[in-house]
Amino acid sequence: MSPFRALLATYAVVFLALAINPVERDTWFAENLTVWIIVGTLVALRRRGVTFTPLAYALMFVLVILHTIGGHYTFARVPFGWVTDLFAFQRNHYDRIAHFSVGLYAFAIAEHLDTRRLVTHRALLALCPVAFIAAVAALYEIIEWIYAVLSDPAAGDAFLGSQGDTWDAQKDMLADTLGAIAATLLYFALRRPDPSKSRAGVERA
Repeated sequence: MSPFRALLATYAVVFLALAINPVERDTWFAENLTVWIIVGTLVALRRRGVTFTPLAYALMFVLVILHTIGGHYTFARVPFGWVTDLFAFQRNHYDRIAHFSVGLYAFAIAEHLDTRRLVTHRALLALCPVAFIAAVAALYEIIEWIYAVLSDPAAGDAFLGSQGDTWDAQKDMLADTLGAIAATLLYFALRRPDPSKSRAGVERA
């Protein structure tokens, strides 16, 4: 079994287990819709010949698993008290970790741009993945806001997961962007992109 299929099978098991009696079914659906779009896109890309390395897939599936867990409990209620107590936080920061994992997609973006020779300038190769993730983060916060306004107040609050933090949206976007910076730095540390190299195919995972 390929690494991608193994990750897909793992997700299927986690999803089925956490689809049973979620805390709030409406929130569960809204949160998992995002995951279904991500997984469906990865499957569709693979079928069209757009593949990534096993490491890139592993980093992308971190969000898939974390988001699925968050959808079951709602992000504010995920059993994460030991971290909250350890660092004396005033709120559950599980959602911040999930947002940081959004940024890990920057690794796959950098990989695709580099190996397909779509961006050959090193500075742009470093900037593009981070800028893309930051833009997606902003768009997602807008979608959260619209959903919260249009839905039942309780469901909207659970979906937002702001836990009374006035600057929750801004902190979420920062977490996304920091994750993207970390993932891009990791890509450069492991691959050391060379603009002079010839086009290389990506190892099929």
